[in-house]
Amino acid sequence: MRTSPASGSMFGLAYGDALGAPTEFLTMKQIRRRYGEDGPREPAGNPALVTDDTQMGIAVALALLDALENPPFTPDLITPMWRRRFIDWLVSPDNNRAPGNTCLTACRGLQNGRSWLEATQRDSKGCGANMRVTPVGLAPGLTDEQRAGAAQLQAAMTHGHPTGLAASELTAFTVWWLREGMSPADLPAALRERANAQRTTYHGRWLGDLWQRPAVTSPEEFIARGWDECLGVLDRLDAALARPDRTADPCEATGAGWVAEEAFGTALLCFLLFPDDPVAAIRRGAASSGDSDSIACLAGAFAGAHLGMDAWPAEWAGRIEYGNVLARIGSAWD
Repeated sequence: MRTSPASGSMFGLAYGDALGAPTEFLTMKQIRRRYGEDGPREPAGNPALVTDDTQMGIAVALALLDALENPPFTPDLITPMWRRRFIDWLVSPDNNRAPGNTCLTACRGLQNGRSWLEATQRDSKGCGANMRVTPVGLAPGLTDEQRAGAAQLQAAMTHGHPTGLAASELTAFTVWWLREGMSPADLPAALRERANAQRTTYHGRWLGDLWQRPAVTSPEEFIARGWDECLGVLDRLDAALARPDRTADPCEATGAGWVAEEAFGTALLCFLLFPDDPVAAIRRGAASSGDSDSIACLAGAFAGAHLGMDAWPAEWAGRIEYGNVLARIGSAWD
């Protein structure tokens, strides 16, 4: 019986991140030579170190914990909390895990007092938009509008491209639906239905005038560009699942994961190839030719939300970096 899905998801994120970190810049040939056909077997080290993916996921989560203790949950409440947590991450001495340039540049802007609309990198749709959004999918008590708006806002504060926003929303809803008991087999259709339904929905209360830029005539046109790219990766996901190959590099099917929609699609593919085997799912993400830590961390977040904490090897919890913080977040939302 499934237990503690929020803990399972937060720890799964960290496990996948730690497992994929050593393979992030390796080719498939190098990975197989070093680790065998199936990639790394378990997170290495004690502590097993994570990357900025987990660090920023924790930042998103801690701000959410504070915000949900002071309802109502609104963009005016959460924005300064995320701002503070992102700056704390920026200046942390532990921020030495090859963080993305988009996150660094935007967070420096926040640190220098710029509004997030000024600091965000408007043309970036890097996977940093959605590698950290898992807590928005785990937080209980949010309406669909709040969950969607918050998922897009946390992305928009650093990554202003519409595809980063849409991919973050889909990532958050995948986590939420899984923790609420949706069958993995039903996910692709549910995600496609949401993408089509939300295609021209611009969350102005959360995003302000982010949409305004040359050659864009309306907020609906702006956000539709992001949803259309996400629908494209869902097409590639469906094609991969129609002829599943559990031994192939998943990046060949749904993309290398350096950008948001591909990180989402390839992580989801890894999970759906092994829906009842979380370790196999993150190993498949880690043994990939692309952004392996981000792919594996999201695959772990999905697997943990679906299967719960007890599905992970028990001994991993005692040596994963930030384990105490992950446990605090998970226990608050289980």
